Amino acid sequence: MKKITLQLLYSFIIRWFLRVFVGVKFDKADFLLKEKQFIIVANHNSHLDTLTIMASLPRKIVHKVRPVAAADHFGKTKWKEMLSNFFINAVLIQRKRDKENPENDPINRMVKALDEGYSLILFPEGTRGEPEVQQPLKPGISYVLIQRPHIKYVPAYMKGMGKAMPKDDNLIVPFTSSLTYGRPRQAASLDTSDILQQIERDLNRLKDSTIQ
Repeated sequence: MKKITLQLLYSFIIRWFLRVFVGVKFDKADFLLKEKQFIIVANHNSHLDTLTIMASLPRKIVHKVRPVAAADHFGKTKWKEMLSNFFINAVLIQRKRDKENPENDPINRMVKALDEGYSLILFPEGTRGEPEVQQPLKPGISYVLIQRPHIKYVPAYMKGMGKAMPKDDNLIVPFTSSLTYGRPRQAASLDTSDILQQIERDLNRLKDSTIQ
């Protein structure tokens, strides 16, 4: 039931809404079908970001991809947690490490989802920033890739989402927006700083490509 709901919701309803009403231009994501697993890493300016990436995914795999989201927002109440789990397929995590309670530690929760066969959507900036302004990347993605170095990451850059639905504004307005994917890549190092620099370079290249 959940698989069918996610496929119908994102591959048809939300994709149509974002394309026709908001004006989102989707990059092709069929190449993801060739990957057994992956972690999409993207910039973050709006709550539309997660919906846009989910709507871009091939219908066959959308139910196998789980966005990583803050538990203090998307799981603030039991009702909100249930909706986030069912309709967003989210992995809800704490914002800070909790090494004393491994089951609650955000890195362990992400790695567990990967070990269960899911792919992930992760926003390394950690929170929504100002439109078109990239914030420093937090190290969570690097810790996950160090623990599971065989899994590739896929850089994704979104433009215009922060204008279509700005932070602290629940109103969605039409605004020319786009989602651009880079190619799947493996971390070239097991050093957290090196991994973050590699991902940052990839995101900046995608950003530059949207300006041309």
